Amino acid sequence: MRKILDTLDSKAASTHTDDQATAAPSGTQTLTRGLAVLQAVAGGARDLKEIAKLLGTTRSTTHRLASCLVQERYLRFTPNAGYVLGPKLIELGFQARDEVSLAVVARPYLEQLAEQSGDTIHLALQDDDDVLYLDKIPGKKGLEMRSRVGHRMPIATTGVGKALMLGMDEEDWKSLYQKRSSATSVDTSRRLPKRSWSEFRDQMRQYAKGGYAFDLEDNEPSIRCVAAPIYDASHAIVAAISVSSTVPYMPLKRMQSLIAVVQAAAARISSELGAAR
Repeated sequence: MRKILDTLDSKAASTHTDDQATAAPSGTQTLTRGLAVLQAVAGGARDLKEIAKLLGTTRSTTHRLASCLVQERYLRFTPNAGYVLGPKLIELGFQARDEVSLAVVARPYLEQLAEQSGDTIHLALQDDDDVLYLDKIPGKKGLEMRSRVGHRMPIATTGVGKALMLGMDEEDWKSLYQKRSSATSVDTSRRLPKRSWSEFRDQMRQYAKGGYAFDLEDNEPSIRCVAAPIYDASHAIVAAISVSSTVPYMPLKRMQSLIAVVQAAAARISSELGAAR
């Protein structure tokens, strides 16, 4: 980035006469303008006229900024397509993604949700046909749940699991539904009678439409939860969070009121992973 600033500053200083209304930009101004060019291109601007209009800069200044970003591979230019985001941003994006620890990023938001609700909070991701719990914050009501960090459960039986399934098609739903009682890692004898496939499918359709999921004692007797998916920059579902408690503390009316709360927390975590709000 220092190289980019030096290049842009030197160009601006040597050719400032074509932009007499604006003094040669300082390093901070140059950085801001360069980032604004990237944002403009990311927003769909494809030629200098469009970019200059969005930035409020002259064509020559805009050309200097864009040319330097092309040179450094942050932008790419072709006569047919115009300016598009370049390969350097892809490289940095993958590097940033690899450096992000989901559990670390999510933890502050999970703590806020725990404080707000007073209930047990889970963070989980999909691992084959199971849910794998990455984090858990016990509630304040003295309730014990068998979930724990590192624990696995069949994905179609849990609220977080159903939230993870929202981006799948109905064939995948059916496949995971059929596997829900086949897992040997959990005690299935205490589970309530499972709903029929048609009931499960209809529920999932409702959840997919609303962007949330419920666990209505599907996984553990007397335990209910409200869950929502977490997205990454590609808008793929990569994890899910949930608020869980026992039936007396989680009547349907409260579950409905918690949907927006859990979705808001999931959206904030998604934003940390690069998902657009």
